[in-house]
Amino acid sequence: MSDPSQISPLTAHLGYWLRFVSNHVSQGFAQKVEAMDVTVAEWVVLRELLENGPMSPSALADHLGLTRGAVTKLADRLIAKGMIGRAFRIDDRRRQTLEIHQKGRDLVPGLAALADLNEIEFFGHMRAEDRDILGRLMRDLVRHHHLKTIPTE
Repeated sequence: MSDPSQISPLTAHLGYWLRFVSNHVSQGFAQKVEAMDVTVAEWVVLRELLENGPMSPSALADHLGLTRGAVTKLADRLIAKGMIGRAFRIDDRRRQTLEIHQKGRDLVPGLAALADLNEIEFFGHMRAEDRDILGRLMRDLVRHHHLKTIPTE
């Protein structure tokens, strides 16, 4: 039988603290955007389409590190809300493009303001230098581990 005093506590692990903070940051943001009838994943899709322009579902999936099925479900929800549209090529109806509609364009600045507010609520108490260090360390971990999947939940 293991001696509990020889087992490291949860709080001894950086992963514990990363997850602890991440969960609270993510949940706070999710609550804010849900008040605008959008999920975090839908916000990510809207933001990507606004920034990168029309793209195929497969290109969007690759860019976000999501499955094509997940992108299709997100696109279907956003289409039903009138925020994006799906256009088919005339010569090949299997090929399609997703593009943001005006309703989605109009919503993105408000959602971005909520992301900024969430950032301030969780990290605003920190000195600018410490926020910069934390950001640099997180980006270093992403690069070192070749992380590609964009967080959507």
